[in-house]
Amino acid sequence: MNLVTPLHQATKRDYLARMIDDKVVCMHKAKEYEQDYWDGDRRYGYGGYKYLPGRWKPVAQALIETYELKAGSRVLDVGCGKGFLLYEMQLIEPGLELVGFDISAHGLASARPELKASLFRYRAQDAYPFGDDHFDLVISLGCLHNLRIFELKTALGEIERVGKQGYVMLESYRNELEQFNLQCWALTCESFFDTAEWIWLYRHFGYTGDYEFIYFE
Repeated sequence: MNLVTPLHQATKRDYLARMIDDKVVCMHKAKEYEQDYWDGDRRYGYGGYKYLPGRWKPVAQALIETYELKAGSRVLDVGCGKGFLLYEMQLIEPGLELVGFDISAHGLASARPELKASLFRYRAQDAYPFGDDHFDLVISLGCLHNLRIFELKTALGEIERVGKQGYVMLESYRNELEQFNLQCWALTCESFFDTAEWIWLYRHFGYTGDYEFIYFE
């Protein structure tokens, strides 16, 4: 898939500067996934992750059209963060039944008021509290690479189980330059795999949904 890549490529990054900026300390702080990660100094994560009207609209529109979502369709976002993508989907199709979860209390507290009741705190690597095929679509953007390989087995299995359709986006690399840049930039990534390895893992763990990779070129 190619839904998030244009958004990802619009940001410029100084890879070497991050690598030499006391990176281990920054990694420990980022992995708390709280205020510093979302809205603290850029060295710890996003450096201020604010709602920008329309920023996620192209992705939201593409998901709705690609998966033929309509009023009454159920969508789950695994690792939803502040829920901005779900909110944009709600603006486009108010009749969607949207649910999201994340491990970050700060992220969830910063969600749009209109969506907060649909979000809850939970871990992506635990068994999900939903029945089989409960959702028409399960999405997960920028989350699963933060899990270790044995946790990925559970997460991918649960996404497959509770969703009729799936879409997963995460970080990967295709060559040594992208591998180096990813290792410089990533603060929270636990699973560093190239594209072929990720696809193998999807198949090995029984995930049959769609996927997208973002690269640090």
